Amino acid sequence: MLEDQLAKDLKTSMLAGDSARTETLKMLKSALLYKAVELGVRDSGLTEEQVIDVLSKESKKRAEVATMYEKAGRAEQAKAEKFEQEIISQYLPKQASDEEIITAIDQAIAKMGDVSMQQMGQVIGAVKAQLGQTADGSRVATLVKEKLS
Repeated sequence: MLEDQLAKDLKTSMLAGDSARTETLKMLKSALLYKAVELGVRDSGLTEEQVIDVLSKESKKRAEVATMYEKAGRAEQAKAEKFEQEIISQYLPKQASDEEIITAIDQAIAKMGDVSMQQMGQVIGAVKAQLGQTADGSRVATLVKEKLS
């Protein structure tokens, strides 16, 4: 289970004295605990899907903050955020490539028949159902919009 792997890796990084990795893993454990408390499942724990969802959101936050730091000319802080994002991405499932997403979009459109821009949400939903958490929703939306326009 992913949470167990995080705990094991946290212990290893603490013993190795890797402070940057340790702090990132502690932050992840904290985010997971917060989500478990929020959902009222602290005792039973989060499902694997919920863990991946939390990790995905944390990864996205790091990417957004790194971009903001780069725009502000703060390269050192951007580098630190990117490092954290790299650590988080090690625990996430491999992301689908644009080609895989486009193939799923084509399949969804073929199933639905004649599709217009008004049905963009339905196409996105079908693609997300097919690819699950291996495809970023904003990336899917962008590719669907390009395909339908």
